[in-house]
Amino acid sequence: MSNAYIKRLALFSCLLLAAIACGCNSESTTANAEDAPVKLDAQSVQIAAALQDDKKQSEEMLADISKRKVGTDWPHFLGVNRDSKSTETGILTEWPNKGLKVIWEMELGPSYGIGSIAKGRYYQFDRVDDEEVLYCLNAETGKVLWKESYEEQYTDLYGYDSGPRCSPIIDGNRVYTLGVAGKLRCYNATDGELIWHRDTTKEFGVIQNFFGVGSTPAIEGDLLIAMIGGSPAADASLPPGALDQVSGDGSGIVAFDKFSGEIKYKISDELASYASIQLATIDDQRWGFSFSRGGLIGFSPTSGKVHFQFPWRARTLESVNASTPVVIKNQIFISETYGPGSTLLSVKDNKYEIDWQDIDRTRDKIMQTHWNTTVHVDGYLYGCSGRHTQNAELRCVELATGNVMWSVPDLTRCSLTYVDGHFVVLGEYGHMFMFKPNPKEFVPVTGDAVKQGDDVLLPLRPTHDLRYPCWAAPVISHGLMYVRGKGSVMCLELIPEKG
Repeated sequence: MSNAYIKRLALFSCLLLAAIACGCNSESTTANAEDAPVKLDAQSVQIAAALQDDKKQSEEMLADISKRKVGTDWPHFLGVNRDSKSTETGILTEWPNKGLKVIWEMELGPSYGIGSIAKGRYYQFDRVDDEEVLYCLNAETGKVLWKESYEEQYTDLYGYDSGPRCSPIIDGNRVYTLGVAGKLRCYNATDGELIWHRDTTKEFGVIQNFFGVGSTPAIEGDLLIAMIGGSPAADASLPPGALDQVSGDGSGIVAFDKFSGEIKYKISDELASYASIQLATIDDQRWGFSFSRGGLIGFSPTSGKVHFQFPWRARTLESVNASTPVVIKNQIFISETYGPGSTLLSVKDNKYEIDWQDIDRTRDKIMQTHWNTTVHVDGYLYGCSGRHTQNAELRCVELATGNVMWSVPDLTRCSLTYVDGHFVVLGEYGHMFMFKPNPKEFVPVTGDAVKQGDDVLLPLRPTHDLRYPCWAAPVISHGLMYVRGKGSVMCLELIPEKG
């Protein structure tokens, strides 16, 4: 609590007592005077308003417990700018035969999401038995600082793990989680105290999606923006997964007051997907992008005004859009793996134009990302294309034309994070390696991938002890890299501390 806040609180208390005393001594006082509201003068009102501002600022402060002072936080899904890029430098480009140094490791339950980092704390959202659990750990030691949990009975329709898919969102001294069954919660990031919560599935009549809830919300100013995709009461009797029969009710995207949980706006009849909300500034204008079930929605994140909707999804019922939109200046790249593939749009005057797109009803697609998100570097897109392990290929695509520059098979489905002029790649079976972005050819630098002639080979067992499925992209913060697979999350030293 700041000194200014304490002084204003003391002054305001004195003024309030004075106002009450004056009211009690007034000739107009009656037997019911205690029921009348106390009137404050202009100065008192001004101090009260400043007091609220001070209190809000005080609540937003999260003490820094990090001992590694060089580097940046990773406060939400895909990093500070939601682009899978880290600005840190000094990475190890020659990894030891035994792999990177393991700083700590933590056992996890049946969940898929990776954690988020701020001020020396690592927040991991998980499931243990019949509870969803938010852990707060010391990011550098793995020591559990606190944990909070609540009951969850979700069961996956297709037999996948029933834990949360979303990453925590850290904003000031608050951390937000969105559970696999739609429970949205806000905690004090310092001690885990619950600030507010909403059951979005019950409130908005969400019919269970194929794999539960998996779109991580985003913070815009005082708003928490989430993809909800609710339905009217008339649809309540529909079975889970019957999305071909489900209708929307104007809650495709919902913005909540991040401090109170109050609904500020709701828009679109679209149903939810698994791509996370994207935010960007284009030509000095703030934009929100939601790659919902039916396609891309471009909207104002502050007002909720919908500017356009671009249809883009597979014709089959059992299909999802799961790759977060990539924004490059005024262009937006979206991709999915069940049907149409990818397209590049340009935004101007609140409208879109198609720069290029995959050809419909052909198998030869430019890029078909599944749950991973492509990364843009110097005019080229790098990412994993393919729905299944056996047809997945690591690719480089020219942004301007959509030309595939190179494509490497047999690396399994993988996720990429860009740092210090290199890509760190994590394959779904735990193989990890690095390569430098190069549109002319793929050349692995270090790690599990080895090039022999025209082939790139992976060892039978990965160097690091990670188990399938490893479906979350690596997270990098203050020189440490966090990776996860089934049953565990691991913290590795990617940038050694300088003595």
